Amino acid sequence: MATYLDPKYDLTFKRVFGEHKELCISLINSMLMFEGDRKVESIEYQTGELIPQIPALKDSIVDVRCTDKLGRQFIVEMQMQWNEFFKSRVLFNASKAYVLQLDKSQKIKLLQPVYALNFINDDFEKSPDMEYEYYHHYKIVNIQHTEKQIKGLEFVFIELPKFHSQNRAENKLHELWLRFLTEINETTTHAPEELLTNEYTREALEYMRVAAFSKEQLIAYDQNKIDILTAQGMLSSAKDEAKIEGFAEGLAEGKAEGKAEGKAEGKAESKIEMAVKMLEDGMAVENVCKYTGLTIEQIYEILKRG
Repeated sequence: MATYLDPKYDLTFKRVFGEHKELCISLINSMLMFEGDRKVESIEYQTGELIPQIPALKDSIVDVRCTDKLGRQFIVEMQMQWNEFFKSRVLFNASKAYVLQLDKSQKIKLLQPVYALNFINDDFEKSPDMEYEYYHHYKIVNIQHTEKQIKGLEFVFIELPKFHSQNRAENKLHELWLRFLTEINETTTHAPEELLTNEYTREALEYMRVAAFSKEQLIAYDQNKIDILTAQGMLSSAKDEAKIEGFAEGLAEGKAEGKAEGKAEGKAESKIEMAVKMLEDGMAVENVCKYTGLTIEQIYEILKRG
């Protein structure tokens, strides 16, 4: 029987990071590498959707939004699957959160930064040269002078399947939280000692114990998993169908092109054969061109071949 639940799903992710501010603060500081004056010290949770939910994707995206005492906003998302559409969604969400600050202040210079922190339980960058890179940080920078930055929006994407702990002391909490998200699930019977010795991850583990959930919550948790698996299956089937349709279309186009090319080649060969016979009968080159439609250059090429 399972001892823990998986922290990546809606009910569990929100229980840890959407109900316990000190754990959410720890996650944000460690993932965004905030130190010194940049560290988040306190937060207030925000509610309400920035954009309408899309039915096919609503079960695969979990978000926690909060604002710190400096007015900085943080959108923390767990995405159970990846689609290129999500890039636009993340950009829209962060941009809208930034612009909505004008409802509270009419002075643009007082607008505070928005950070989009996205955990992805899927591949984000598929290029071979980024096969082992799990952390991707985007800013608005000058292309030639990347130290020059337009502040306001920053995006971090963390690919969970690519993460492998290196036990780096200088980045300990960063790695512990990622181990919590990648190693704890229904098959876990004994939590790693490193997670138990840290006060934050130890507390988070307690919230993941099956015994901490009611029967109704466990049913909701299982239903959420089923919904996500169903959505993933539907997207996978759609992709497979698109590939098959694309292959069929390509095959049909190839056949059509092949037929067209074949007809064209057949006509050309027929003209050449006719020209050869005319030339053998002593017909003038100008007349051969007139009756075959070949150019003088083409006729001379035929004569060269003998």
